[in-house]
Amino acid sequence: MIERKLRNALEKSFLQKDMVTLLFGSRQSGKTTLLKEIIADFKGGEVEYFSGDDLFVQETFGRNSLDPLRRAVSGKDIIVIDEAQRIANIGLSAKLIVDELPVKVVLSGSSSFELSDKVSEPLTGRTKTFHLHPLSWEEVSSRYRKMLPADALDDVLRFGMYPKAQTLGNDTEKESYLSEYLGNYLSRDILMFGQVRKPKKVLDLLSLLALQVGNEVSVAELSRTLSLSQPTVERYLDILEKMFVIINVRGFSRNLRKEISKTSKYYFVDTGLRNAVIRNFNPMRLRNDAGALFENWFVVERMKAADNAMRPTNFYFWRTYDQQEIDLIEEREGTLVGYECKYSSKKVAKIPGGWAASYPDAKFIPVSGVEAFSFLEK
Repeated sequence: MIERKLRNALEKSFLQKDMVTLLFGSRQSGKTTLLKEIIADFKGGEVEYFSGDDLFVQETFGRNSLDPLRRAVSGKDIIVIDEAQRIANIGLSAKLIVDELPVKVVLSGSSSFELSDKVSEPLTGRTKTFHLHPLSWEEVSSRYRKMLPADALDDVLRFGMYPKAQTLGNDTEKESYLSEYLGNYLSRDILMFGQVRKPKKVLDLLSLLALQVGNEVSVAELSRTLSLSQPTVERYLDILEKMFVIINVRGFSRNLRKEISKTSKYYFVDTGLRNAVIRNFNPMRLRNDAGALFENWFVVERMKAADNAMRPTNFYFWRTYDQQEIDLIEEREGTLVGYECKYSSKKVAKIPGGWAASYPDAKFIPVSGVEAFSFLEK
């Protein structure tokens, strides 16, 4: 059993009767497990769990008719609908239940693209949103106490942080699971989007992004390589982001002349998934992309820490036209912190002169290799 950092805040939201709780996260990130753990231990009323993959549940909660909804939730104080994006008009049904019945509604989804669209208008101002990532280092660090730090870092960079990957016993099982995740769950979900006419092109796009982790991405270049229009590539990128496969990080700027702000970097929500895309699970000592993998892992770990603590934070990278750069900028409550990531502790990152001159009050923190563990556990 791995204790999730988001659990306490999510459980407290079950008691907010006038709000609909939304739980987003990628497939296999542990949403169902977490929800069922809360339900099993919950002392604040009667709770019933429904799966949006169930055709009966889809029909019952997709009709927007009060009588069937009343019968479905009769005797319950709270209902939890998992994979709610599968249900047509779920936003309207949730609004009916909250407005007309003394029942709290919790919805989870592995696609913000679908679920957000269905609940945004009918439930404007009446939702409390949580984002469950794959496991964070803070959540799993105790599992690695018997390993050498270098071996632990190698493991998380190769196989990532999905809960299932963390529980499997050997490297072969982990590789098989991640390859199956890519081939079954992800490919199937992509096919379900009506906006995706060429699913293979989406997987090709993922392969290109996997090879460019840590670098700025040119949509025009992706368009030429894939023989797709730029609007189509932009739409596919948006879908992958809202399916919690990739994360878009924009350039930071205070409108200084030399700063680049209109480009993007894309990171994978999990390094294990990224490695499955390029079919490379080799140890770090045999790879030439260890630095990019470490940067991907650390950037996403910082995002997990912010979301798990319910701490609003903006994330950027910083680069100037004269090639000064910082991998990650965190902006929170008016303060700026820059992080420069180096896989090898032999490489010492120095604060760029342009950053120090332009933002003298900002912090700069070099992070390398296993030193990241102690930093993330603070």
